[in-house]
Amino acid sequence: MEKLKNLKNMTSKDVKEYMLNNAIYFVIGAMILFIIISEPSFLNFNVFKNILTQSSVRLILALGVGGIIILQGTDLSLGRNVGFTAIITGSFLQSHTYSARFYDTLPDWVWNTNSLGEVVGFEWYFYILVLILVMLVGAFFSAINGFVVAKFHVHPFLATLGGSVALYGILLLYFNTSDAGPQPIGSLDPTFGSFVGVWDVFGFEIPLLVVYSVGVATIMWFIWNKTTFGKNMYAVGGNPEAAKISGVSVIKTTVMVYILAGFLYGIGGYLEVARVGSANSAFGFNYELDAIAACVVGGISFSGGIGKISGAVAGVLMFTVISYGMVYLGIDAYYQYIIKGVIIVAAVALDTRKYIKKT
Repeated sequence: MEKLKNLKNMTSKDVKEYMLNNAIYFVIGAMILFIIISEPSFLNFNVFKNILTQSSVRLILALGVGGIIILQGTDLSLGRNVGFTAIITGSFLQSHTYSARFYDTLPDWVWNTNSLGEVVGFEWYFYILVLILVMLVGAFFSAINGFVVAKFHVHPFLATLGGSVALYGILLLYFNTSDAGPQPIGSLDPTFGSFVGVWDVFGFEIPLLVVYSVGVATIMWFIWNKTTFGKNMYAVGGNPEAAKISGVSVIKTTVMVYILAGFLYGIGGYLEVARVGSANSAFGFNYELDAIAACVVGGISFSGGIGKISGAVAGVLMFTVISYGMVYLGIDAYYQYIIKGVIIVAAVALDTRKYIKKT
């Protein structure tokens, strides 16, 4: 009732202000409507399922960088981190029948054999060990960025830009250590691919990627909203000096947010290479742009201390619908980049405008 009263009491100036502050949502809504009108077949279950599937890994990555944005930061190394963890994942989980494996030999304990002693795939625990490995790798490189930002007060843009370049060099070094020589990593184990298949629930097929992303989003919601760490994150993002006076360790909180993001990058790389089925040295390129854009569109502010899990979910879905819709309409890739760029700049400009108005 109170909201209805507020709407009735809005002046023309208030309406104009509301329209300006939410212009990006109106524009995106209009673009989605244009896609639907141009191609009515866009509204069908298969398209919806594909959009959810494509959104899943993006959401996991957005939730990682979202915490960093709440700290008034950013992470330009996200894409290279995802690419590196994806390559590591693929290098260990290639099919045993593939002649040009990244690692020509692996320990006997990783293989699952039948009664005749023939290798039929990997042991189930090896998949888990590889996941833990890439999560730790992602967290390690992300922690370095966080430490540089928190301890030496290097701007996150520059710290993560340098981290991205260095990490790409490390990625290339690793890529060139293959026993079969540098080449795209393919022929992944079929069982590994099934991890991103579908879950049949009473004849209704649910993509497993969606299940994983919902699980991760639920855990992150709990961390952001129900833990001391989450409260400290918002406090440091809103006002680092006030947080420090209140007894919050700014350095520890900042590094922990980056580490948490790194864990999610590792999960994202692991799932993404399973979804795509291959990886190369360019894997993960520009992934950070989609993740950061989705966060900003979803209301996670670069001003710091502002943002919700629901906003990240909404931003990822909106951005994926736009991206998928443009491909569905056959719009040239060059124009897609232009449209995405305009959306990102507009979202940041409007966010900055709202912050300036408040101050």
